[in-house]
This record gives sequence, structure tokens and C-alpha cells, in this order.
Amino acid sequence: MRSDRNTKAEPGFIKRRNRINEAFSPRTIEMLKSPAYRALSLSAHRVISRIEIELSSHGGNDNGRLPVTKLDFMEYGVSARLVAAAIREAQALGFIEVTERGRGGNAEHRQPNKFFLTFARGRDSRANPPTDAWRKIKTMEEAEAIAKAARANKDPRAVQFAQQRVAKTKSQYHKVVPVPDSLSAPENRNFPDPLSGPTASGHLVAPLSISRVGTRSQLSPMCWAAPRLIEVLDPAERAAIHAYWRPKTALAAFRAANDALCDVKQYDL
Repeated sequence: MRSDRNTKAEPGFIKRRNRINEAFSPRTIEMLKSPAYRALSLSAHRVISRIEIELSSHGGNDNGRLPVTKLDFMEYGVSARLVAAAIREAQALGFIEVTERGRGGNAEHRQPNKFFLTFARGRDSRANPPTDAWRKIKTMEEAEAIAKAARANKDPRAVQFAQQRVAKTKSQYHKVVPVPDSLSAPENRNFPDPLSGPTASGHLVAPLSISRVGTRSQLSPMCWAAPRLIEVLDPAERAAIHAYWRPKTALAAFRAANDALCDVKQYDL
């Protein structure tokens, strides 16, 4: 069956000039030469390109209602800390417009920004013709000054929100928990430290164990903590320590209380 289309062998054949067989985004040479385009930073270039991709995903429609999230920009290569600055820069130089401001929050409340490309020729260009606002900038000096000012012009509300979020995070994960008095060592040297004792022969040593299994020993309420070992040289203090420990350290009771928790070393009393 013969096709209705003309072939190369037939008269009246018109050679197709467009050899791009997939979606593309045209940019005029005038725009590429403009001071505003040459003053764009790399992040701003990526912001514009990502919005063009979104327009193509919509089939060339919905220019002015193109939703692009911060995560979309980040996945395209824009640093998280530069997304907002790059959007401000691209808008100040006249290549995009933010038609609807988004907001963060929970999944049911958050909304992305929606964008309009000022230079794009989409399917609905007759209803929303390009504004080409970048043409208003005439010199490189003017373009660079506008771009620098836009990058530095942070939204005070966004800055305040970020500071509050950082402070909240610090308060959650950097709380200082006071140590109870019962877990701290006594400061009065007249009373022996229950977690420490002399190390020489003839003296008692608190059991050294880091195990939490079993019941706590009456002699070692913090046997999972690293004990402080202090050698007592004063005879009066040594006598006071002996008087404190001797009635509590009967060998049979000491073994029964610590068999499941600590390995006990016997010393000659």
C-alpha cells in the first residue's frame, strides 16, 4: 500500500530541517549574550535549568504554575544552603518569577514554590506570553551588582525561623543532666569513700566490676562505674576506714552478695 506522504524519490519532497527528536528548551542568542545571563552564578543556572525541565514534564504547559521543591533543586546539583539565594538571583536578573510562595511543615500542609519562566515559549504562550525581563539590564556592572545584592538579601522571617530551629535542636540534644548527690563522691575526708579504699595488703578494696547484671551490692552501689582508688596514709583515717568496713565485710556475706555480680578478691584483714 502506498503511503500518502511524499518520499525522497517523489517530486515535492520537503526535507525536514529539525533533527531534534526529543523534548528541548530553546534559548535565544540574544538572551545568551545578555549581561544578565552572563552574570548568573552556577547555582542560578541550575535553578533555571531545573525549572525548564519541569516545564517539559508538563508538556510545555502550566508556565507560571510549575512546582519545584527544594529537594528537586538539590537533586539537580544545587547545594542546600544555596537554593534560596540562587532563586533570588535568577528572579532579580529577570529569568524567573516566583508566582506562589511555598511553605514547609507536615506532609499535608507543605507546598512547593511555583515558578514562571520569563523567556520560555510553551504551548500556552499566547495566554501567558514571555516577559523577557532580563532585557531591562543593560550593562555587566549593573547585572553583577543586582546578582550580588539578591544573593545577600535574605528573608528576615526565614532567618528567624532557622535560628529558632537550631536553638530547638540544641536544647533537645545538648541538655546538661546534673549528677545526683547519691552518685557523686563525698568531699569530706572524715568519711570513707564507699567506692574506694586502700590498695595495700591488709586493706579492703571495693569490687571492680562493670556488669549491670544481678542485684546491686550493698557495698558497691555503683560497681558499673570506674572506681577511684585512693591510698590512705594517715593512721587515723585508716583506722576510721577499718571501723567503717569491718562489721560489713564478713567473708560469707560478702561472697553471697557479690557472686552474681563481681569477682571478689580476698584480702587478709
